[in-house]
Amino acid sequence: MEDKMALLAGAENPRRATLDDAACLSKLFASAFEEDPLFDYMVRPGAGRAAALEIFFREILRARDIPQGEVWMSPDGHACVCWLKPDARRSPGGLIQKLGWLPFFIRVYGLARFTRAMQAMEKSHPREPCFYLTFIASSPEFHGLGLGSRILKATLRQIDAAGMAAYVESSNPKNATFYERVGFVAQKNIAPANAPPLIAMLRNARAK
Repeated sequence: MEDKMALLAGAENPRRATLDDAACLSKLFASAFEEDPLFDYMVRPGAGRAAALEIFFREILRARDIPQGEVWMSPDGHACVCWLKPDARRSPGGLIQKLGWLPFFIRVYGLARFTRAMQAMEKSHPREPCFYLTFIASSPEFHGLGLGSRILKATLRQIDAAGMAAYVESSNPKNATFYERVGFVAQKNIAPANAPPLIAMLRNARAK
């Protein structure tokens, strides 16, 4: 196993991700979300599931998250957190990009479930300015070491320094305590009908 102290130090001192990191980060997120209840609801089962998740994360990282400058990763690539600034666009891109993604979404997700989930998330997004945590992951082989909490706390310090609130939709009940420990408070279940719970959680701005 890699040195624990080095792993933790890397998570505590993340660097900003670039487009060159999209491929490795897509593998990280695909492995982390392989058993996520919301992705179970949206993604069709079958042999291509893992590859489909990797494609999804690679494309959304390239088209939306990384270009907007708030994707932070440990230098070793074992932990990553994706934020969107208050004024960032939350859709993957412009109309042409969305149309280009359409065949992929139909094949992998079935458009209806994906659309219902995205509409529910957009409808419940806070109106007040806040940083939006879109995805967070750590390498499965290092779960339990605290890499996720370290990188999350490191980026929350920057958000606190800016005097901003933070928002996340927790798609896995197992993660509720993880978010509560750093100050997020559950607001309500925003999942569409017949979907697994999707809990909106808000962390109020800290005084500068």
